[in-house]
Amino acid sequence: MIVPRDPQSAAAVADHYDELDSFYREIWGEHVHHGYWATGRETAAEAAEALVGLLAGHIAPRPGQRLCDIGCGYGATAMRLAERYGCDVAGITISPVQAARARAGASPAVEIVCGDWLKNGFPDASFDRAYAIESSEHMADKTRFFREAHRTLRAGGRLCVFAWLAHEGARGWEIRHLLEPICREGRLPGLGTAAEYRELAAEAGFRVARFDDVSRRVRRTWTICARRLAAKIATDPAYRRYLLDGRSRNRGFALSLARLAAAYRTGAMRYGVLVADKPL
Repeated sequence: MIVPRDPQSAAAVADHYDELDSFYREIWGEHVHHGYWATGRETAAEAAEALVGLLAGHIAPRPGQRLCDIGCGYGATAMRLAERYGCDVAGITISPVQAARARAGASPAVEIVCGDWLKNGFPDASFDRAYAIESSEHMADKTRFFREAHRTLRAGGRLCVFAWLAHEGARGWEIRHLLEPICREGRLPGLGTAAEYRELAAEAGFRVARFDDVSRRVRRTWTICARRLAAKIATDPAYRRYLLDGRSRNRGFALSLARLAAAYRTGAMRYGVLVADKPL
């Protein structure tokens, strides 16, 4: 597990997304997650939707089922699944700003909760399916992350986790100059490996059905985001003011865009999809 030299709290994660709200929406888009390039010809928007399609293929949502979106962001993925598959979705985000925006656009089939997944308060066996797209990285207690997913899923339910991961063989310089700063600047309390995620899922009581490394399919995300940020800095004074203002608590994340692109290129950063079932 890669741990930043400055501990990152849940409050710091919430502040990160609240302060960077407009930047995330303008640079990354409504989904706030990687794109998935199945053919390589997709636009960035199509790739973001393709990642939702990949998720749907793994969890196979059906009408009448109840899903949980762990770390739902602006609720875009929850909305897509509710609309396309006729299911109900409860989304939880630690960011008050994200929660407010998600609620403003949510349909009656989507419930948005502002809170900490590690203290979520959902009853036992509440959901048929649960998924976390790039949110487990922001949780300090990953053991509890998986245990809460297991507790809130019904027997026979399925969990799907899309996660930023560290390569097991990351070299010292990659950890010092890429992975540790990414954790610190991106408010990640810990960056696990594929083996650690498998172990944590199994310890929580899940049966791991599959694990896919899709790093090559998603890494283009950061080249696109870095280009968008550069264009914004060149054309939008608000971006320049924010980055030059010493009071901006999360301006370091701008550097992480370049670090992420480099980490994917060297192989230090991986992107994994874990699918796990709660036994009957």
